[in-house]
Amino acid sequence: MSLLKIRYRSKLMCRHVHFNVFLPDDTPEWFLNNNPNYDRPTKTLFLLHGYDGDQDTWIVESDIINYAYSQNMAVIFPSGENSFYVDSAATGKQYCSFIGKELVEYVRKNFNLAQKREETMIIGFSMGGYGAMHIGLSHPETFMGCAGLSSANIIRGITQLKPGENNGVANYEYFSGIFGDLSKVVDSPYNLEVLYDNLVKENKSIPKIFMACGTEDFLLEPNRQLAKYFSDKKANFEYQEGPGNHNMQFWFEYLPKAVDFLIH
Repeated sequence: MSLLKIRYRSKLMCRHVHFNVFLPDDTPEWFLNNNPNYDRPTKTLFLLHGYDGDQDTWIVESDIINYAYSQNMAVIFPSGENSFYVDSAATGKQYCSFIGKELVEYVRKNFNLAQKREETMIIGFSMGGYGAMHIGLSHPETFMGCAGLSSANIIRGITQLKPGENNGVANYEYFSGIFGDLSKVVDSPYNLEVLYDNLVKENKSIPKIFMACGTEDFLLEPNRQLAKYFSDKKANFEYQEGPGNHNMQFWFEYLPKAVDFLIH
């Protein structure tokens, strides 16, 4: 197996970017025995970090490499900085298009991965959970499924922020720099509900959606609200809750459940 650190110049980001790639290559014969995951093509997972994380977070804080190896799954670890993985108005801040289009094309060309929609999924936690669903629903032609673990579904919660105010995570200036006019954000495509409704109206294929949140997580209620919305819309969707807080222990416990739902 290989873990590669890549640096290349992104046209959309207008600068050099860094991301990691795990490849389940050179697999020994003994590992292949009785492992049905190696009887199918390699799946590719774009795996997103949360607020204040980077491309190394999952690798350093979890056993993602051994898990991915057992699943015959390549993993792409991009850095979304603190962007919420959306396309902001400022030059060089097009994170959704960068990951959902440019990075996918780079991976296809240079690693021969993610060539088909049914081989490609995107998952994240917290800010990255919101980002995974936002990117997945923004690029439904690319991803067969998306999953948010303890997702930071904060769109409705930031609408009342005023200049100079802080919600305990970040201030008005931070959120407005990402999402623009906060008084209008609920009705914009930054809202996952709006994104989903638009796909339905356009009669497009919609990725499968998985969500999970710990019962002790401070983001539990926003996750329940979004889960109810997808359930009411009869989306191809699954939501799970279990004991746990906003930490890697919960996210790594539910990552295999997300992968299993999206693949099967």
